[in-house]
Amino acid sequence: MKNAHPIEYTPRPESDPVSNALIRTARLVVLLTTLGATVPAAAQSTPERPFGTLREQAAMQQAWLRTRLDAFLPALMRKHGIDMWVVPMREYNEDPIFKAITVPQTFAARRRTIYVFFDKCAAAGTPVSATCVERIALGGSSQGGVFEARRSTTPAAGGRDRQAELWGDEQWQLLTSVIEERQPRVIGINRSTVFAFSDGLSSGELAGMSAALGEKWTSKFRNAEGLPAELIAVRLPEEEVFFRRMQELVWSLTQEMFSERVITPGKTRTSDLVWWWRQRVNDLGLDTWFQPSVDVQRKGVKDAELGDDPVIERGDVLHCDVGTTVARLNTDTQHMAYVLREGETDAPQGLQRALAAANALQDITMEEIRPGRTGNEILAASLARMRAQGIDGTLYSHPIGLHGHGSGPLIGLWDHQEGVPGNGDAKVIPSMWFSIELQATTPVPEWGNQGVRMAQEEDAIVDADGRIRWALRRQDRLFLVR
Repeated sequence: MKNAHPIEYTPRPESDPVSNALIRTARLVVLLTTLGATVPAAAQSTPERPFGTLREQAAMQQAWLRTRLDAFLPALMRKHGIDMWVVPMREYNEDPIFKAITVPQTFAARRRTIYVFFDKCAAAGTPVSATCVERIALGGSSQGGVFEARRSTTPAAGGRDRQAELWGDEQWQLLTSVIEERQPRVIGINRSTVFAFSDGLSSGELAGMSAALGEKWTSKFRNAEGLPAELIAVRLPEEEVFFRRMQELVWSLTQEMFSERVITPGKTRTSDLVWWWRQRVNDLGLDTWFQPSVDVQRKGVKDAELGDDPVIERGDVLHCDVGTTVARLNTDTQHMAYVLREGETDAPQGLQRALAAANALQDITMEEIRPGRTGNEILAASLARMRAQGIDGTLYSHPIGLHGHGSGPLIGLWDHQEGVPGNGDAKVIPSMWFSIELQATTPVPEWGNQGVRMAQEEDAIVDADGRIRWALRRQDRLFLVR
């Protein structure tokens, strides 16, 4: 696809505002140095844009949006037996589906926006295609031409030949007209007692819509359930390529954080690394969807004795849980490191074997994930194989994509290894992504057979053919802090 890769950014000093800012920063550095002042580290560094400008990212996301709605939505509506899908939402009370159907320039619903999707081919049984589904926005914009935007017939106050925006009951009346014209057999609404991603219809919007439509049409309401959940979950091959680049950056940042460039044993605290990560991600113009965490395991010391913010010492095992957000996509990874003692060149063999046990559980889980299986089925099969191999571990993997803890089947929770009713009963589908999250605890001889927990989390892709692979790779060697 044309916009699958952001264009490499090359500043033009004569016109580009970022280049002008860099020139001003350089002049400030020279002035401060001349005056004998200390130059802040931030002023000495050059801003980086690893994924291009926001404008370039937006163009890429716009292409993704149109392709995703064309490629996935018609088939999903037909699969779930819904010929009309109505998704109303109000400003700052957006449905979870919002990020899956709007452009990045749209930060919230506009007053009230009612998105209507209608499969005009369903009644005749015509084979499904992108041209079958009408996409109408009652209120709001066309999202770059993705929707047919309907506006009010009332002229706006203040002249300027502008039409007023739809407002209040006028929106419900227009929705009624849209439905009457199309005579749908089933109207899908986003209401669910199980799946959060399918439960975006607020009680107020349901009441207003029901009052306007009356029994004739409310009798055709059906909880959409799988339709919004799967539309949120599915990803394009173009997004997979971009996701790999995100993973490369995450690995690079994690290895930088878990190195002597950032850690000074006997001085650096775990909170220093947490805020290093937050600041570094922010400096790159990126975001994160959760507060990162860093923790320590130490020979002969219990977790409770380490406290909430221990100083990192030589001989420690380090663990991080970090995420990034770019172009509405999210990563979620956990990696491990070892702080070398004086004279050591590698981690003790016992720690390396402990990581290998976690790798073995990763292999088992990846082999068990395939389309058509539920999260609970995958969990049970994986844990049975894990125990047969003598691994002491737990499995708590989840989908990822537009949300960090994404739409789709849960494969266990850290405190529910017996299965997860409801969310664990959802099925794997092609073109969805997972965070393979788990831990294995192994006695380490060099630590007096103290159990060492190797927690791993790595993002994986189930492709359109149902085959699973790592988005980049998995950690099979501890990072070393020298």
